[in-house]
Amino acid sequence: MGILEGKNVLVAGVTMNTSIGYRVAELAQAEGANVVVSNFGRAMGITARVLKRLDPVPPLIELDVTDPEHLASLAERLGEHFDHLDGVVHSIAFANPETALGGKFLTTPAADVAKAVEVSAYSLVSLAMACRPLLRAGSSVVGMTFDATVAWPTYDWMGVAKAALESTSRYLARYLGPDGIRSNLVAAGPVETIAKKAIPGAEEFNTIWASRAPLGWDASDSTAAAKAVVALLSDWFPATTGEMIHVDGGLHATGA
Repeated sequence: MGILEGKNVLVAGVTMNTSIGYRVAELAQAEGANVVVSNFGRAMGITARVLKRLDPVPPLIELDVTDPEHLASLAERLGEHFDHLDGVVHSIAFANPETALGGKFLTTPAADVAKAVEVSAYSLVSLAMACRPLLRAGSSVVGMTFDATVAWPTYDWMGVAKAALESTSRYLARYLGPDGIRSNLVAAGPVETIAKKAIPGAEEFNTIWASRAPLGWDASDSTAAAKAVVALLSDWFPATTGEMIHVDGGLHATGA
């Protein structure tokens, strides 16, 4: 019996099989969960093809976390598959790589900053509240971050958006805690995903991790981060909320 046996989980934001969200869906199924995956727009076709690698193939629903109609209908659409929801995985982020990343921090237009924060941080609340009718005591919300307690090269306004996400998770933990619902984040090291490849100069992260992570770090393997997400979805962290779990080979704990 797996640690998610019989649990119902939504993994929001899966595009390619290299994404952490995809690996979460795969491991969650292996641990006994019933999984639904979401994406939106033109990426839906890519996601549908990628999901065929999973057994069973999880249902795919369209969800743009900035679309009020998508959010308003989410609980009803999930209700076609589940009568309740035990876990929500937020694997969603966006910042315009042309204006908000790669050293352009001082000249980024306010509108692009607002979009980065809306998609990458506020969406944690909008997603959780859209799922709220299906959540119950013991349910777990888990998001993905890239430790925003420091300033990274080239990460710029995505770093600010991730800082907002980290604060948002703490407030979500505060307000959903009385109902027995947890909110936590996993701060992963760099993984070779589409999102990482969109960041100008992101290869520098691999150099940093290669020289400083005490346990070493394999940027081609998202398994360690996905396992942490699955653990937080399970009943093995019943009294943990508002937390950020580092899965980065220990780099966060080192100095120069």
